[in-house]
Amino acid sequence: MMSKIRKDISHGELDATDLQLLRKLQSSARISNSALSEQVNLSETPCWRRWKRLEDRGYIEQYRTVLNRKKLGYDIVVFTQVSFASHDVALTNRFEELIGGFDWVQMCHCITGSVDYLLQLVARDMDEFSERITLLRRIPGVTAVQSHISVKEVKRDAGLPVEQD
Repeated sequence: MMSKIRKDISHGELDATDLQLLRKLQSSARISNSALSEQVNLSETPCWRRWKRLEDRGYIEQYRTVLNRKKLGYDIVVFTQVSFASHDVALTNRFEELIGGFDWVQMCHCITGSVDYLLQLVARDMDEFSERITLLRRIPGVTAVQSHISVKEVKRDAGLPVEQD
């Protein structure tokens, strides 16, 4: 995504004000147009137009609320590597479809290297973690599952670096 932004910047699609808007919105999506316009030194109407243009062109995909997982009882964060014996398209498509439906899987990446997928999942306790790993192992095509339980979260930030060349 960064190379796309850099490419767009080099073509003049995003200027310094657009980047400043993206930085501000990324850190506080609930900011009012009035407050945002003040922070980026624009009047409200031009600020709103730029904001809408950034949405319309796909630079802003969605707005979210970040929930406190511990307050909701999710004490365990696990990084799980999943391997397949073969790369049968029907099996991997089915796996991806199933994973997409599990709300306890926070992220899933198809990766290079000795494993095929890397997942981040949450569980309330070790019993729930065990149930979830068992469920993953039973998905057709899965031959190996290796998990790493997070001992301490050092950094959690879903934001992207938004900078100018």
